[in-house]
Amino acid sequence: MVIDGALMTQVSMSLPSRGSEVDDRAGEGAGDAVYALDARDDELAELIDARRFGAHDDVVRAGDVLGLRDAVKLGDGGGDGRRLADLGLDEDVGLDRHGEGPFWKASGVPDATARDVGEFGLIARVVERLGTSPSVLLGPGDDAAVVLAPDGRVVATTDVLVEDVHFRLDWSTPYEVGRKAAAANLADVAAMGAVGTALLVGLAAPPDLPVSWATDLADGLRDEAALVGAVVVGGDTVTSERIVVSVTALGDLGGRAPVTRAGAQPGDRVVLAGRLGWSAAGYALLRHGGVPIEVLVQAHLTPTPPYDLGPALADLGATSMCDVSDGLLADLGHIARASGVHVDVESRRFVREPLLGRAARVVGGHPLDFVLTGGEDHALVATVPPGVLLPEGVARIGIVKAGSGVRVIGWKPTGVGWDHFA
Repeated sequence: MVIDGALMTQVSMSLPSRGSEVDDRAGEGAGDAVYALDARDDELAELIDARRFGAHDDVVRAGDVLGLRDAVKLGDGGGDGRRLADLGLDEDVGLDRHGEGPFWKASGVPDATARDVGEFGLIARVVERLGTSPSVLLGPGDDAAVVLAPDGRVVATTDVLVEDVHFRLDWSTPYEVGRKAAAANLADVAAMGAVGTALLVGLAAPPDLPVSWATDLADGLRDEAALVGAVVVGGDTVTSERIVVSVTALGDLGGRAPVTRAGAQPGDRVVLAGRLGWSAAGYALLRHGGVPIEVLVQAHLTPTPPYDLGPALADLGATSMCDVSDGLLADLGHIARASGVHVDVESRRFVREPLLGRAARVVGGHPLDFVLTGGEDHALVATVPPGVLLPEGVARIGIVKAGSGVRVIGWKPTGVGWDHFA
């Protein structure tokens, strides 16, 4: 942690009430736990100014006001505190994202740009941030990388993140963009029942992009990939009017059969690994403005896919599986069409999450719509044969039947999900 300045101002404050604010409209049944719930549902403890956190450091400037740390240790619902952890700032701390534009244009901080160092100078600075792994025989620096494929088959997937479509520079740090870009791809690999091994990254950016933006992006890619033992092994750079990050992920099946979208059978149980609705709620809060619920905002900026549960479900005989990136109903629709089946989603099986209820009260709508139609949590939805003992972190949410389409029992959703061209 870096303390910027000689004084960190500490203030006294009364802790908010611990009273629960459960949204009684949700109508879900108790005891059907799908998500890890936070220990309390109180108001935001305090605001801190967070226009520019570094890739690894928590920066507290003189005059910043920090809320006192609650005596109860709170998690972030399956993620990690990342850059706030050293200060003890978690989901009850809001970040004031001022909307002043890219930090290098708003802060006046001098920094070498891509134009200053040139393409190969930029590449060199990025490469020196990256790690390696035993699966990489030849990494960055040659015409192509060479990566081991112990299984004899390689899982490959690509996602593209575009500035002002998938991220905004006044909302996201480059480190967060890197983590999000890696997560979107590695979740796809996990949904096939595989484990990520390598990433290839293409970066298109304007010439005035600060070198530090690119290196912080690389740090985020590296750190997210490290969660599954993967590394960045190469890529490309090109000039562009706006920032585009394209990531290709490679993965290894470890002897498993790939789990596709096309194997669901009538009688299978629909199961969910990971949390849903958090990213959509965070996005809605960012668009709404005002004081955010930081754990939800962070869920949108840096999703936390359940990487290990993809291979685990494959080992248990999952008949189909999909990464939930476009919304649960939309992605279950992919499974239903590919498998030629009908899917019933049972709304009562979703536990009422107080944080989603709070977000819905701020931005309007209902928390269950975040869960059913919100995307970019990168949870995993799968179908398994009846009688399968589900691992921790996986819960049943529905059933497969003969027929076609997707139906929600006990709730009328307001939409289906995300479509880039709709």
